Amino acid sequence: MASSPDDARNGSRLWKVVGASLIGTTIEWYDYFLYGTAAALVFGKVFFPNSDPLTGTLLSFLTYAIGFAARPLGALVFGHFGDRIGRKRLLVLSLLLMGGATTLIGCLPTYRQIGVAAPLLLTALRLVQGFALGGEWGGAVLLVSEHGDQRRRGFWASWPQGGAPAGNLLAAGVLSLLTTVQSDADFLAWGWRIPFLLSALLVMVGMWIRLSVDESPLFKQALAAAEARGREERPPLVAVLRDHWRDVLVAMGARMAENISYYVMTTFVLAYAVGHVHLPKQTALNAVLIGSAIQFTLIPVFGALSDRVGRKPVYLVGAVGVGVWAFVFFGLVDTKDFGSLVLAVTVGLVFHSAMYAPQAAFFSELFATRMRYSGASIGAQFSSVAAGAPAPLIATALLKDYGSATPIAVYVAIAAAVTVLAVLCARETRGRDLAAIEPSGPAGDRAAGQAVTV
Repeated sequence: MASSPDDARNGSRLWKVVGASLIGTTIEWYDYFLYGTAAALVFGKVFFPNSDPLTGTLLSFLTYAIGFAARPLGALVFGHFGDRIGRKRLLVLSLLLMGGATTLIGCLPTYRQIGVAAPLLLTALRLVQGFALGGEWGGAVLLVSEHGDQRRRGFWASWPQGGAPAGNLLAAGVLSLLTTVQSDADFLAWGWRIPFLLSALLVMVGMWIRLSVDESPLFKQALAAAEARGREERPPLVAVLRDHWRDVLVAMGARMAENISYYVMTTFVLAYAVGHVHLPKQTALNAVLIGSAIQFTLIPVFGALSDRVGRKPVYLVGAVGVGVWAFVFFGLVDTKDFGSLVLAVTVGLVFHSAMYAPQAAFFSELFATRMRYSGASIGAQFSSVAAGAPAPLIATALLKDYGSATPIAVYVAIAAAVTVLAVLCARETRGRDLAAIEPSGPAGDRAAGQAVTV
């Protein structure tokens, strides 16, 4: 059957929304991961030069972790206004905040120039980054989820998730290029600033694209229905904690293995490979580059797979996989062989993709429309404080105390067990009509159950 002009227009509009979300999230994650990569390779020497190398890395990872503390606040603020006034405006604001903070990091004086004020300013800008990212993720995945059809929602919603490996790829790639063409002295003196200053140009591109897309039609329908009822609604945060608290806990638990494994296998591994195994910075960066490139191609594949077999089975394969692979991961890195290092990072990111790809659709399908931005953001970002934030810190501390990576592998495996338990406790959400999802509870469960395609 030939497709109608309306189908073609809808398909074109959906791809435009997907492209805008993917490019925007790529830029935001570029900014965020650039900090993490620089924390592993540069900031310990630039902002904490009086410490021994491992302690300096630990201190730079501390400023890295502080950014996660602002992510729940970003989730609360952006979630509230995103559920009240729409997704699009908040996404534009998050991009401006992230890009501005990243550009200013590139302008910061060092510890040798202004003393302790340098790491304090660095920490303040990291907090702004965390606040912006806390509001970015929920809006980006919801804008796509609420534009797309329920039959292929896992595939469409997985594209903004590709912004994480794409941003990491871009950040590691720029730093890898600079370390190739510059001496270590020049890179530490001024070369590390270039990728941060580049963010200003990327943000202008992202703003132009994001301003061109339409607001979520599902949100506009829900807003019109709420206005027609004429009665005052509860604040989204109150509604989420009252009606969707079980779903928030599921989302938080589901994030533990995904978040911890990712930051151990992409951020901490740089410090481990360079500082503990004594591999060149270029070698470690190239391994992350290759792994991130492969992950970017796999995310829509796993998203599409979740449309066929369900969100839970795909997610569980990823969680069990990273828990087991963590024990193989460090042994491969310890060989000092580049091929083994690439294999370690790539397989780890394959398992991570199996969790990360269906996550956008999975979390979107847990919450009702007028509290979806708040619910998805709170579930995702509050868990990051306990998961991704301390992961490089805990891994570095364990390495310092035990001189071995085995306790780090145990740490990742425990996180995997928590995620498996959380996902097993969740209902399968594949095929839900987002417009029909009701708050949790007996009535809500019946309504949600009717919306599921068996």
